[in-house]
Amino acid sequence: MNDFVNQFWNWYVILLVLLGILACGVLLWSQDAAPASSKVDTTGHVWDETLEEYNNPLPKWWMWLFYVTVIFSLIYCFLYPTLGSYQGLLGWSSTGQLAKEVAKADEQTKPLYEKYRKMDFKALAADKEGNETGKRLYLTYCMQCHGADGRGSKGFPNLTDNDWLWGGQPEQIVETISNGRVGMMPSHAHLGAETIKDLANYVRSLSGLPADSVRVAKGHEAFATAGCTGCHGVDAKGNQALGAPNLTDKIWLYGSSEATIIETITKGRNNQMPAWKEFLGDDKVHVLTAYVLSLGTAPGSN
Repeated sequence: MNDFVNQFWNWYVILLVLLGILACGVLLWSQDAAPASSKVDTTGHVWDETLEEYNNPLPKWWMWLFYVTVIFSLIYCFLYPTLGSYQGLLGWSSTGQLAKEVAKADEQTKPLYEKYRKMDFKALAADKEGNETGKRLYLTYCMQCHGADGRGSKGFPNLTDNDWLWGGQPEQIVETISNGRVGMMPSHAHLGAETIKDLANYVRSLSGLPADSVRVAKGHEAFATAGCTGCHGVDAKGNQALGAPNLTDKIWLYGSSEATIIETITKGRNNQMPAWKEFLGDDKVHVLTAYVLSLGTAPGSN
């Protein structure tokens, strides 16, 4: 609650919370202070001719339970961050609690990860216990994008094949996990619909997919003049330094249909792999890298 744009909303929340609690206390007091009557009072609701709903006051012990909850709520509000931007007398925060729990867990697992840190990637990838540890890390932090089996999905790379946008050597994978990656395919809408369709047919032909031969010839010319070779290379085999994909294989991040390729060229694509070094630390990144290597045919996995 530290992102209030001005103090009005801070005091608005404080008053809303305190007035709500006090209103509950006043309501209890008003009910408790009502004079007791010897006359049997009913709500006026009758069922089955003689079944009536009584309107008796709550038992005293029950009323006091409600009073206790009101008092507890007020104490809680002053001890913990409940009232607007007020941090509470105990200085507790969810982020601070998480940091303590993470630090405690890291301290317990430190000897294990230190052991793995001393192992090279190939040995760690082949180690049953180490690989299982890497798998648990992967299923916790990576599967949401790359899938439980590492085969990815539309827009998220398959980690089990031999196609690597930024390189599949252990050091390159460490760099990817640690610092993240930002991949961008710029929009080429300025080329016009016909030229873009020619390019799409040419790109499809590079990996042996059916394509219009006339458009393929025109697309070949446009590929060089439109600046495509600057990222994908003259041979269209990509550039791992830029994260530019190889267009000559049969591996597609967004799909290989003519419509999809036209969309990619026209609108461009933006992809980001988040950086994990600060959150996971070097030791866990080391174990994760070994697990990724174990998934498939990365150059350093054999």
